[in-house]
Amino acid sequence: MNTRYSGLPIFLILIGFAGWLLLPPPCAAAEKGIVILVEFPDVEHSVARSTVETRFGQQLNSYIREMSYQRVSLEFDVTRKWYTLPRPVSHYRISSRNLEVDRSKVKGLIEDALDLAGRDADLSAYSFAVLLLGARMQDYGMIGLCGYPGMLGWTSEGVLRTRGGQVVRGGVAIFCFSAHLGTLFHDIAHILGGVQGGKRMVPCLYDHDLQAKPGPMRETAVDAMIHMGFWDPMSCHYYQRMSPPPGISSWTKLRLGWIPASKIQVVRPGERREVVLGPLEDGSTDTLVVKIPIAQGRYYLVENRQPIGFDRFLPGAGVLILYADDSIAECRQGKGPVKLMNADPAVPHLEGAAFDIGKKDLFQDGPNRIGIRLLEKVGRSYRLQVFTP
Repeated sequence: MNTRYSGLPIFLILIGFAGWLLLPPPCAAAEKGIVILVEFPDVEHSVARSTVETRFGQQLNSYIREMSYQRVSLEFDVTRKWYTLPRPVSHYRISSRNLEVDRSKVKGLIEDALDLAGRDADLSAYSFAVLLLGARMQDYGMIGLCGYPGMLGWTSEGVLRTRGGQVVRGGVAIFCFSAHLGTLFHDIAHILGGVQGGKRMVPCLYDHDLQAKPGPMRETAVDAMIHMGFWDPMSCHYYQRMSPPPGISSWTKLRLGWIPASKIQVVRPGERREVVLGPLEDGSTDTLVVKIPIAQGRYYLVENRQPIGFDRFLPGAGVLILYADDSIAECRQGKGPVKLMNADPAVPHLEGAAFDIGKKDLFQDGPNRIGIRLLEKVGRSYRLQVFTP
């Protein structure tokens, strides 16, 4: 791919199929962002403004509407012109490893871009901003990132302000023009989740320390996905480069507030209960997730992932069992706020994590006296039992 490339990945022609799912009424909440077209004086490109409008206003919005069961939509204004930054790309270039990124360069890029765009637009009128770079990852160093809440922290106030005094609400994400749809969602989800109690509600679900290790970038990224593997784009961005991203997990949906309380079945330790668990992608089902509290801030989530909608692009299908610990804010040094219980550890990268009838259909946590047994599969739903071992 060269700097003159302006086309889209092939997978983008595939995402229209997802709308057939039975979903609740049209969404009630809309978030409006501004996409600021940014180019460098020494990098040529031919990215069409209409292409950017399609990627954000249609494709990303379609994905978020489906993930939120039509509860949330995104609207975007794309700047009418490209803003040329005052310095060459080498001045802003950063490392591809999160822990090695020079934050001053991220801050400088954001400040320079917002200062230019702020002369023509009222940036405070938007929920968040996106900087779309007319450059490749090879030029800039990273395909996508969230400046705030992200590289610039998530506990400071007033981080994002133009030199002219405009406050940019919500946050700022930065993408090279060839960023995958899963990458676009990943970094904008940081913004949509926001910050509570000094921590991001939707953090990265890959291990930052492992991602910083030397080696080929894709292989290092996959090795860092020790918590959720390819089952959530907050962990993987995508399973296969030329396919859309998979759907997001119940944990991420809960953090974003996208699962109605009426569709969460709570089963407490010591109770014995049978539940019919519908596919997580199907918003019309009665139960989307089972939650089993253990102690303050610790709990299991049980979800059903079937090859429908964007979940057609997962490594497998079946019932996932997630262990969550809300006391952990970020994925560092092997710890994470959520992780999969692995049905088949013999399969690398958690690709065999799903439980299923006729394979591994029983999970037990002896110390916490929790058992989960799959009884039968009915259509795309599972009848399962939560019990005390």
